[in-house]
Amino acid sequence: ICMDTMNLRNLARIIGQDSDNKVSLLLDYTDRKGASIADPWNSGNFVKTYEDIVEGCQGFLKYLGYEI
Repeated sequence: ICMDTMNLRNLARIIGQDSDNKVSLLLDYTDRKGASIADPWNSGNFVKTYEDIVEGCQGFLKYLGYEI
């Protein structure tokens, strides 16, 4: 699970093709599929980053079958 598209690109260079579809973005487990976690170093908005991570983790837990 990657935080942003740059992480996806870097991971693809390390592991090669993801033929088993095991690589995803954290926000793929929410209604914001394909979106990246806000980068706090560029935006200065650490609150938005935190909110994105919480949203993604909650979506991932639901995907695993846990109710929040």
